Amino acid sequence: MAPDMGMAVETETVRGLVYGPSGKRLDVYRPAGRSGPVPTVLLWHGIGPDERDVLEPLARTAAAHGLLVLVPDWRSDAADGGRAHLLESLAFARKEAGGLGGDGESYVLAGWSAGAGAALGVAARPEIAEGWRPSAVVGLAGRYDLPARTTGTAPLADLAAGRAPGVPVHLVHGGRDAVVDAHYSRDLAEALRAAGRAVTAVTLQEPDTDHAGVIMTEYDPAADRCVPTTEAHAVAAGRVAAGVLAEAAGA
Repeated sequence: MAPDMGMAVETETVRGLVYGPSGKRLDVYRPAGRSGPVPTVLLWHGIGPDERDVLEPLARTAAAHGLLVLVPDWRSDAADGGRAHLLESLAFARKEAGGLGGDGESYVLAGWSAGAGAALGVAARPEIAEGWRPSAVVGLAGRYDLPARTTGTAPLADLAAGRAPGVPVHLVHGGRDAVVDAHYSRDLAEALRAAGRAVTAVTLQEPDTDHAGVIMTEYDPAADRCVPTTEAHAVAAGRVAAGVLAEAAGA
């Protein structure tokens, strides 16, 4: 069950763990004082290179629901578009989550913006992860008609070719998103539902926020990046997104 968000739930953070041969790093967010293992969420940021810090507000909020949340850096400007970094972080999560407090069984693969399509791509093409699939996918403000950074093919094209993800897919997209219009998530939801039995379940929520707000941030033009915000629409949307992560993980 999700916690009462009116009550403070302490979380702890481990920063800067190296997750693979590339030397890239990730941060770990988890509830403090938990005596047993908790479900794992691997959460990928968007196209901005090495922006794991952008997801801190959402990761902390999700961890307060009783989740282990791993947030890695990856570089979209790498020669392979970030594929090696993303798959390295996935291999790390599968191998090491148990030692970090994860239950070793429940893995949700999630992403924001470009990270959303990358997450769905793994479920549609599990051969890139030795046949492994997550227990669920969560896509936040994503586009699914573009080649996924993990697979090189668009998730919608995979669906059209009969490659359904085979796991529940949960979508959250700001209804006021002017960067990636919400119709991209609506189109995916419609395509997933049309796939029928090949898809376990699909949900779509559209909180009243923008592209940055869905992860509890706002875009700062001076910094050219998303930064934490206390704007009510973003806080509310971030809580929706964290709740969806928890629901997907069975927390």
